[in-house]
Amino acid sequence: MNYSYLETPIGTLLIAGDEDAVRFIGFPKSGKARQPEPDWRPATHGAVGEAIRQLKEYFEGRRSEFDLPLAPEGTDFQREVWRRLQEIPYGETISYGELARRIGNPNASRAVGAANGSNPLPILIPCHRVIGANGKLTGFGGGLPTKEALLALEARQLRLAAL
Repeated sequence: MNYSYLETPIGTLLIAGDEDAVRFIGFPKSGKARQPEPDWRPATHGAVGEAIRQLKEYFEGRRSEFDLPLAPEGTDFQREVWRRLQEIPYGETISYGELARRIGNPNASRAVGAANGSNPLPILIPCHRVIGANGKLTGFGGGLPTKEALLALEARQLRLAAL
């Protein structure tokens, strides 16, 4: 596995993948960058390099969709939830209940929330776009301030594009 770090407005992201696909994005923990696994190698080429380029464009407000090979590891259910997350348009949010309905199991809100929380590719697979039924922000691996910042960035870019 190759990895690199990317400085962003939400902190230092750890990005990892192989030559073919991006497999992991880690948020900072307690203000410190996540550490790579001992057998990972630093590299900025291949899928990791392309992820860095596209994430920079996202944070600069020049990209609203990602075009990257992704290889998240999870159960069939998790992968279905993550696939549906990628269908949520930039700058929009849906509830966990709505996401459960979209996967064909309206009673699976909690399971959807658990799958959302185990997303290994946040931002690229936009789990930050899922909110509580009451419209409030709920759990997020990068912390609620990070979720709020990502949603605000997308809303700001949509407002600018509308001008």
